[in-house]
Amino acid sequence: GFTLIEIAIVLVIIGLLLGGVLKGQELINSAKVKNLATDFRNIPVFIYGYQDKFRALPGDDATLSVAATSHLTGATACGAVGTATATCTPGNGLINGTWNDYSATSEAYLFWQHVRLAGLTSGPTVLPAPIGAGDGFRPVNAAGGEIGIQSGTSAVGQSPLYADAAKLLPIRGTYIICSPNILGKFAKQLDIQLDDGNTAGGSMMATLTAGYAIGAVAAANIVIDEAAVYTVCM
Repeated sequence: GFTLIEIAIVLVIIGLLLGGVLKGQELINSAKVKNLATDFRNIPVFIYGYQDKFRALPGDDATLSVAATSHLTGATACGAVGTATATCTPGNGLINGTWNDYSATSEAYLFWQHVRLAGLTSGPTVLPAPIGAGDGFRPVNAAGGEIGIQSGTSAVGQSPLYADAAKLLPIRGTYIICSPNILGKFAKQLDIQLDDGNTAGGSMMATLTAGYAIGAVAAANIVIDEAAVYTVCM
């Protein structure tokens, strides 16, 4: 048999081990949230750095369509100056296209090539062949979801997320960054850190990644499933 003292010592040791495991998991989760938050904070730095260097927006830079005046060797232009499509209008001051575009004629997709060639971040600069989901060109977050950016828009159905089903309250912002495959519990923490703590409103919103399409309706905190994965936009 064991004495009460021996049993008490064993229980204390077990308690310390459990406490250490739980604390370690908490630190891991905090590190993931910090990494995810860093993604949202860094991308505006790329934009402002590019504007400071070249007086243009990455992806929308009109000079890149003419090789003789291009300041980025090897850069791809979405189209010629004067063209006007939903995803490509060089020089209009907008990052045309949607954050989850996969196309060499989308400014939102080419944004990543331009900021890399400008030396603002690392990553591939040669467009993949073929271009498509999972092609490895766009950066990924700590959860493995591909990050994207687009300009804010008031065009109904073109905003990444809405606060209401009638699509009267789109997510607001000059630029909108979206990051998918984020656990619900992390999505809540991100909103608390970077916005107002309400995942269905404000400058940060979240919706289920499964079945996501541009123009989705954001999910309220009370319905967020902490074990499901969400697309978070800010």
